[in-house]
Amino acid sequence: KVGWYNAVLQPAFHLPYPDDTLAFVVLSTPAMFDKALKPFVNKERLKIIRDPVDQCVSHYLSRVKEKFPDQTVDVIFDYEILPSRKPKFLAQTAAHVAGAAYYYQRKDVKLDPWGGKKIYGVCIHPKYGGWFAIRGLLLFPDIQVPFLEQSAPVDCVSTEEKRTELLEQFNFHWQDGCYRDIIEVKERYSEEQKAYFATPPAERFRLLGLTQEAQ
Repeated sequence: KVGWYNAVLQPAFHLPYPDDTLAFVVLSTPAMFDKALKPFVNKERLKIIRDPVDQCVSHYLSRVKEKFPDQTVDVIFDYEILPSRKPKFLAQTAAHVAGAAYYYQRKDVKLDPWGGKKIYGVCIHPKYGGWFAIRGLLLFPDIQVPFLEQSAPVDCVSTEEKRTELLEQFNFHWQDGCYRDIIEVKERYSEEQKAYFATPPAERFRLLGLTQEAQ
């Protein structure tokens, strides 16, 4: 429910819907690369592609909207920002309140070793660890669900030591991706997918076989 999200944030970040409004957080799993992105790029090869992943997600979520012709469906993407430069929604907070993934933050570590350093939080999924992404929010303004019960996310990094290690890795060594394997995972990105996301955005087109003209 939108109210679960708004309840944990300052008013500046609130979503402008009644508390009982139904919302879905959309995640992409490791299989997205082969099952969604590559087929999308092959199909759209001759059209202008600015950002393959963003356009792929937009394509599939627009198809979800088409499945509900009698409903208003509002979509907010993870990359969208307001004129104030604030994000339109805080993806990790949304994932946490929806029970999708646990958002580990500095406040989850009792013996804080970082002093005055800025420490960012990170979501960990009980099945995929850090090998997933939060892509968007689907809101159904006409559907009110006062009866919906909130499910807590799975606290899969439950020891103080592991939480400290997770935030340390994510904040200071994120390039090596080790934080993604903080727990035993059932599935991770393929080597091809890792290479894609490790490549600067302007050079990713070549990896997907897209020409400079398509870019």
